[in-house]
Amino acid sequence: MEKYTNILYWIAMVGLVVYFSYTKGWIFANFESITAKQAQELLQDDQNVTLLDVRTIKEFKSGHLRNAKLIPLSELEKNLDKLQADKHKKIIVYCRSGNRSVSASRILEKNGFTPLNVKQGIIGLMGVNMEIVK
Repeated sequence: MEKYTNILYWIAMVGLVVYFSYTKGWIFANFESITAKQAQELLQDDQNVTLLDVRTIKEFKSGHLRNAKLIPLSELEKNLDKLQADKHKKIIVYCRSGNRSVSASRILEKNGFTPLNVKQGIIGLMGVNMEIVK
């Protein structure tokens, strides 16, 4: 019996590691994740980029990057038409810490967009002194 308990334990541990890696976008991701510094450089140098905030309305109102479009993650799939004009552009996707933006990037990629997930979200973007507006 102890042998089976050990096997189940290790299966569960591997499952948790796979799940965590998936939610972070480290595995099975058909999109690129970028650092806050890379996002900053792209926004300065590339005119073919759209900025998408997938946080809640309340979070957005408390401070966001200038020119960011707000489509909360929970509403993204039903509002992809709002990004149709940006389909040919790279879409820099951010949330608070980089978790919701992974989910959003998966949705966007699945629907033919080119998302770039910001690894540490707005927390990382503030760390490279990106301007936050209210």
